[in-house]
Amino acid sequence: MGYEEVKLPVKEKVGYALGDMAANFVFQAMLALQLSFYTDTFGLTAAQAGTLFLVVGLGAAAINPVMGIIADRTNTRWGKFRPWILWTAVPFGIIGIFTFSTPSLSPGGKLLYAWTTYILLRLIYVMNNVPYASLTAVITGDPDERTSISSYRQFAANTAGFIVQSLAIPMVIFFGGTDPKGQIKGYQITMGLLSVLAIVFFVVTFATTKERIQPDPKQKSSTGQDLADLFRNRSWVALFVVTTFYFIAVSLRSSVMLPFFKYVAGDQGLFAWFNGFGLASLLIGVACSNFMAVRMGKRNLFILSMALVAIFNAALLFIPSTATVPIFISEILRQFSFGCSCPLLWAMIADVADFGEWKTGRRASGTVTSAVVFALWAGLALGGAIGGWLFSAYGYVANEIQTPRALLGIKLTASLWSGLAFALTAVCLVFYPITRELNQKIAEELAERRRKYA
Repeated sequence: MGYEEVKLPVKEKVGYALGDMAANFVFQAMLALQLSFYTDTFGLTAAQAGTLFLVVGLGAAAINPVMGIIADRTNTRWGKFRPWILWTAVPFGIIGIFTFSTPSLSPGGKLLYAWTTYILLRLIYVMNNVPYASLTAVITGDPDERTSISSYRQFAANTAGFIVQSLAIPMVIFFGGTDPKGQIKGYQITMGLLSVLAIVFFVVTFATTKERIQPDPKQKSSTGQDLADLFRNRSWVALFVVTTFYFIAVSLRSSVMLPFFKYVAGDQGLFAWFNGFGLASLLIGVACSNFMAVRMGKRNLFILSMALVAIFNAALLFIPSTATVPIFISEILRQFSFGCSCPLLWAMIADVADFGEWKTGRRASGTVTSAVVFALWAGLALGGAIGGWLFSAYGYVANEIQTPRALLGIKLTASLWSGLAFALTAVCLVFYPITRELNQKIAEELAERRRKYA
């Protein structure tokens, strides 16, 4: 093959992966804990939390392309993207702590505090995560190595998910007890410890990675041209829609499971075990992803993964809420299937950047990445808002005995509604044009072009 890169050292893959572990200490908390934190501990209503997630989420999503354009035009001796990981490390950790703190304020003051800290958290996350995600496209030009480094980062990210979803609630209870007032302290200490680790891991990522793929030195900077190229890139359009549905589904499913065990299954303590078994299975799926993607192609594996996830998701509707073993088995199967898809999206973003360069002769890794990350955050915002609004529509009231209608709403959200979003993701993937064969062809031709201008 004609790639100009050698195989990446394990040290660099691990170093890169730690950056996603760092971000996911907060990201996973937003997915799995924040709705419950805002309603049961902080004191917002479900409707207030849903509106907050939607408005701030969509606003933060809109900033992603701006950050991508800025990153593409950043020029330092460390590269375009790595410096942003270093510059945002400490602010990221500090704001993460403040977002999960509960001040002694009036209800109106608390609402203002929640909006302020959540806006700041989403802003610093964009400034950190867009450059981090863009690194995949410039660390290596080998499509299989990209899948490999994406597997490393997803293993690390989901290890963070395992820690947060399995250990965070026990840590909150350990530090603050079971009383909602005591859990104010529990959340703050728990997120404080995770945020300090995040800062350290971001610095390690900066120190161990290297940017190797550079645009043609003759390429002139043009925001308008970059955006025009983006919308003519049909692989990007397809991946944008896929990403939106994917993260609507992830957000819906993740935010509803703590209330599911607290109110429907009747045992909140099962939540940590449920996540522990599920995420252990997910990590096995992530570890298998690269092996299967090399043989099936990223698109085909992604479609299969989403179809299976949708089926296992919907299965929860037909399992009795107190049937712990069948619920756990369905989650183990669902999470393994989901884990197979986790590294693929990020590798495919880099492939889409290559597709654009192959077609137009212009490279804009940050713009392409940020535009897909826009869809990620839009999906999360929509999923979070839909979750809050569904809870409100079904009559959910925090820290109260739920009505039969509210219990049914929680179960439907955890099974059927989120499963439908996963199924739509599989349908959209059919329209993604980059097959494995085309992927290899693009990589070889781009490698030849780069040798000429190098």
